[in-house]
Amino acid sequence: MSETPLIELRNVTMMFRVGGGIFSKPSFIKAVDNVSLAIYEGEAFSLVGESGCGKSTLGRIMLGLYKPTYGQVLFRGKDIWSMDKKEFLDFRRNAQIIHQDPYDALNPMRTVYDALAPPLIRYKLAKSRLETREKVCELLRMVGLSPPEDFLRRHPSRLSGGQMQRIAIARAVSVRPSFIVADEAVSMLDASLRISIINLLLDLKNKFNMACLFITHDIDMARYFTRTGRAAVMYLGSIVEIGRIEEILGDPLHPYTSILISATPVPDPKIAKSSEPPRLRSLEIPSLINPPSGCKFHTRCPYAKDICEKEAPKLEEVKPGHFVACHFPGQF
Repeated sequence: MSETPLIELRNVTMMFRVGGGIFSKPSFIKAVDNVSLAIYEGEAFSLVGESGCGKSTLGRIMLGLYKPTYGQVLFRGKDIWSMDKKEFLDFRRNAQIIHQDPYDALNPMRTVYDALAPPLIRYKLAKSRLETREKVCELLRMVGLSPPEDFLRRHPSRLSGGQMQRIAIARAVSVRPSFIVADEAVSMLDASLRISIINLLLDLKNKFNMACLFITHDIDMARYFTRTGRAAVMYLGSIVEIGRIEEILGDPLHPYTSILISATPVPDPKIAKSSEPPRLRSLEIPSLINPPSGCKFHTRCPYAKDICEKEAPKLEEVKPGHFVACHFPGQF
């Protein structure tokens, strides 16, 4: 792994205005709260957390789709929001997204060819109509849609969900990016298709040496995608744990991570019966408009103490490469 991150967040906070009008004041929510994170060339990195915790917002900040309220987004060491027009255009080509819902990601009025050809033409990766067609066919073969001639003139209504997601992946890699955000890219697919799509993503990541941020609420999918790489766990806009995926799963240091893992179904009924997960103090997720003081997880944490309510823990390295934001890491 290179010492210089490909893309890095430094103390990034993203606030959104909620409500407000003539007779009422607006409220603000911190969708992302003081997050620092680095992803390296060719790295497979997973971001795990409950729905609504800020994962997708974080991914869009890394892509330059949202400008953070505070903090910096660095691409190869340069702040993307201080880049000139040419530099930012190059960054946008290098940073692509695969959306959660393939049905919304593709224009129903356009054919597969119409979805894949424009990026090739826009970035001058094809010099003629014939070359554009050849490259589109090559992309379709690359994502497992053969023979490609059968798909060129199809509309999304004539494709399955898995085929549409493969088209979305082909479009993302068509400009040879160095960084891809896969935002819940398999959650809308049948369980039987998820592994094949993840395998395709990993094959393309290795083929083109792309870094990939895999956003998911499913810790088993994160485990499969990341393999021996790193993962981060997010809760209410904050990163609570970062480390190698096998260390996080084998020895979680944050109570929230431990509860996420224990909530994952176990196929062996004997093991499932013998390992009862810890009980949360509350099943209610706090509001981002008025988050808890101190540690945001203390209102639900079964191991919370007085200091957790008063003081927010810092994300600190407890073991080599293993960071956690908890006053009592691993002591549960």
